[in-house]
Amino acid sequence: MTDPSKQTWFTEIFGDEGTSFGLEITEKLHEEQTQYQFLEVYDTKTFGKLMVLDGCVMLTSRDNFLYHEMMSHPALFTHPNPKKVAIIGGGDCGTLREVLKHPGVERCTQIDIDEKVTWASQQWFPELCDANDDPRAELLFDDGIAWVKNCAPGSMDVIIIDSTDPVGPAEGLFAVDFYKDCLKALKPEGLLVQQSESPLLHSDSIIKKIHLDMADAGFQQCHTLPFPQPVYPTGWWSCTMASPHGSVTHFRESDAAAKAFETQYYNLEIHRGALAMPEFMKRALSK
Repeated sequence: MTDPSKQTWFTEIFGDEGTSFGLEITEKLHEEQTQYQFLEVYDTKTFGKLMVLDGCVMLTSRDNFLYHEMMSHPALFTHPNPKKVAIIGGGDCGTLREVLKHPGVERCTQIDIDEKVTWASQQWFPELCDANDDPRAELLFDDGIAWVKNCAPGSMDVIIIDSTDPVGPAEGLFAVDFYKDCLKALKPEGLLVQQSESPLLHSDSIIKKIHLDMADAGFQQCHTLPFPQPVYPTGWWSCTMASPHGSVTHFRESDAAAKAFETQYYNLEIHRGALAMPEFMKRALSK
């Protein structure tokens, strides 16, 4: 048996919730203080590579597909004909890769403030960067809030907010004024997607506030889709979709069923199931 005293673990402690998550690591591959955050990359025993920002798990090689697929495909199959997509954040480039699997997308602009995150992804998660050289991809390293504010009105079909937790550099991405700027940038049939934390921990706090703030910003429909994510707090995560006018619960089911690209998690049935909101979430959001 392995001597527990000789094991090396990365552990993220969620102090307010009284819980934690850990992975056994075999090597630290990189660390640096960027202009914005402390970046670490590890090799783990069972989850492949691990990226950490300011002590918080961002992704692993083994399970990142869950998050990246659910942040992109439900929205892109809900929109009637998405051509121009913006990703705010998303520096690891996994969501960009999933968006550009859709042949109808003509342009996807990714705006992340920290170039070092993309550099680290290219070094240790190259599979996530397959689409970086796609002629439809545009990678910008800038302030996403300012970019959206200056975006031409009615120019975007889908805006995906692929952010870290609502603290520090990402705090302004969870605000009514930012959602108003997103609404202005979207076409009438456009969609906004926000990563919205853990349903189990945050339904009556962060997720409820997202719904209220999006409504205050002028979005007419809003719906949260839960999905599994083992390395994030509670192992259960979510994204929230909002629309200025159209439905966020009806999607192009025949196109989803006949998708011409490979996924590891997303399919027609997963999309249908994710739209079924648990009772405790309904209660929390209706208060």
